[in-house]
Amino acid sequence: MGDGAAPLFTFGVIADIQYADMDDGYNYHGTRKRYYRNSLRLLSDAVRWWEEGEEPERRPGFILQLGDIIDGFNRRHCASKRALQTVLDEFSNCSAEVHHVWGNHEFYNFSRDELFKSVLDSRDKGEGSMEEVYAYHFSPAPKFRFVVLDAYDLSIIGRDESSERHKQSMKIIREHNSNDELNEPSVSAFSMLEGRFVKFNGGFSQEQLDWLDRVLVSADEKGEKVTLVCHICIHPFSTCSICLAWNYDKILSILNSHKSVVCFMAGHDHDGGYCRDEYGVHHLTLEGVIETPPGSNAFGTVYVYEDKMVLRGRGRTSDRVLMYR
Repeated sequence: MGDGAAPLFTFGVIADIQYADMDDGYNYHGTRKRYYRNSLRLLSDAVRWWEEGEEPERRPGFILQLGDIIDGFNRRHCASKRALQTVLDEFSNCSAEVHHVWGNHEFYNFSRDELFKSVLDSRDKGEGSMEEVYAYHFSPAPKFRFVVLDAYDLSIIGRDESSERHKQSMKIIREHNSNDELNEPSVSAFSMLEGRFVKFNGGFSQEQLDWLDRVLVSADEKGEKVTLVCHICIHPFSTCSICLAWNYDKILSILNSHKSVVCFMAGHDHDGGYCRDEYGVHHLTLEGVIETPPGSNAFGTVYVYEDKMVLRGRGRTSDRVLMYR
């Protein structure tokens, strides 16, 4: 798929590992099988490929871990720290540094304060970050920038119920979801898109959106190409409606106003997805490792060139050529 020239740099990408030391089970509704122990084996295979599957000059310089690194079941068994260490030990076999994204299962296992004090806080690997929001950016090579976003900045999970942000988030979800069980979309939703207002989703505060806009203004001025990474998807054509960020429309509007943006990568929807929007921005949703059966896999290696990014997928993840606009 790639051309003969060496890439400017390479990175790996993987999503929704959701490891737990427990037998295979099913999702919340009991309709989709999940392979809890097998997810660690698939991560091991991915790390081995990133370390040994390529010539040294084509190996990843960093890995994007797109959230849900361990499963929420660990909390019930008081195994959150042990499970996290098990997965981190596997990542340590990779020489590339790992940038961690926070998903809903991070917040099932840990509070926001705990995450900020943990190794899952990758902000020290960036060049600029927010203080109370898990958002930062970094440049792995001249003219290229990556922005890590916090899709649970507005959320009713991971935040103290007495906090203003939790109260704000509860007000938002209650305006669109009348159910007692907020992980179920409202039956009175007047459109499929209204189904995104569930507890396992979240959104972006105005403070984070303003910060992002400033980062992208700077990238525009510098002639940089920007890839954004997040746990929750933001384009309706890149995922099912129930996996969209609450205020996806607001962040899309910002992205579409900046010529520097070339790609948005997310996890959350275990089936994966892809679209290229009307502005030429690629929206890539990575397939979830947790629902990938033994004998397959779900991860990618991305080779970055002057005019495109080439995704070489493994297992359920498809190969793609992402031309810049």
